[in-house]
Amino acid sequence: MPVQREHSASQGAKKTTSSQIAQVGQETLPVVVPPVASAPAAAPKTKSRRWMWAVGGVLVMGLAGLFYLQPWATPAPVVMVETVALGPVTRVLAVNGRIAGVRSVDVRPLVSGTLVEVLVAEGDIVTRNQALMQLDTATQQAVVRQAVAGLDAAFVAQDDAVATLARTRTLGANVARVVLETAVRAEQAAAQEVARMTALLDQAQIQLEKFTIRAPIPGTVLVLNVDPGQSVDPATVLLSIADLGTLVVETDVDESYATQIRTGQPAALQLSGEAEVRAGHVSFVSQRVDEDTGGLVVRLTPDAPLTAPIGLTVTANITVDDRASAITVPRAAIISDAAADAVLVAVDGTAQRRAVEVIDWPAARLIVTDGLAPGDEVIADATGLTDGQAIQVAP
Repeated sequence: MPVQREHSASQGAKKTTSSQIAQVGQETLPVVVPPVASAPAAAPKTKSRRWMWAVGGVLVMGLAGLFYLQPWATPAPVVMVETVALGPVTRVLAVNGRIAGVRSVDVRPLVSGTLVEVLVAEGDIVTRNQALMQLDTATQQAVVRQAVAGLDAAFVAQDDAVATLARTRTLGANVARVVLETAVRAEQAAAQEVARMTALLDQAQIQLEKFTIRAPIPGTVLVLNVDPGQSVDPATVLLSIADLGTLVVETDVDESYATQIRTGQPAALQLSGEAEVRAGHVSFVSQRVDEDTGGLVVRLTPDAPLTAPIGLTVTANITVDDRASAITVPRAAIISDAAADAVLVAVDGTAQRRAVEVIDWPAARLIVTDGLAPGDEVIADATGLTDGQAIQVAP
């Protein structure tokens, strides 16, 4: 019975060795060996092969997509192109000018002095030689009186010399020859003194006249710059006068375009603050370029009478060239370098350089005189592109 208890205890244990069993009693019990678990049945090989084929197909398709898209390669840029075609072209030079009179002057005094009276106001219409202002003449009038006194004294001396010469001649042979010659010279000197003093009086009177400021031309008083009591000199601009009967537009043209401006060219004029565009033409082109500004003075005359304030800003478009048929391209399409001007033409998906001749002009489009033909596809913006580069033409 004790042996049976030990056997039951060995069944409750997790693991029992043969040595442990021998120690329980004298009788040796058979060793209980747990059965070996059989291996699971292998999965069907058909399903495994299908899975491998699916993975391989996905990998192949992915690699094919990579090689097709080539994300590591720089994509060809998309460009806009223009198909070259002949058409009418007008080359226009845009400038800004100001309204001015055909004749206008800044009036300055010819002498220094104190302004005592202003005889006109701004906006007055004046005639030629009309008195405009008066300077203080007190000092100059004293000079005139002195000249008058000197002339009177010269007349008295001349009368004495003439009388002396007459008496000497009446004496005839009783007068020494030296005395007669002296009387003649005295009469001549007296006459010369009269002439000198007369000239001094004339000069004093002319100078006195300069103290009255007169209008050099007929016109309208535009600006008054001085007030009574002010000291002025020949550098002071007293007022401005302009003939408003005919107005023009005065402007400066850059010397780069000076040789292309000629009288008679049409111009479109738009006054500041107006929507109306007035027709005009180039009426004067200076033959001298200002060395300081590099500008050439140009005057534009409206075709119809114009009424506007002097100095008003005017936008003018001067037509310097009008062609019935020409080729133009955007300025951005031109490549300018040391070699020559060129454009890029789209040919079979690549940008090909084409040398051209253009008329450089301040405009968004330039006239091409040589190098392109109708039907060529010119890339509208050649920035960043090179000859032979692959491109994509935008639809």
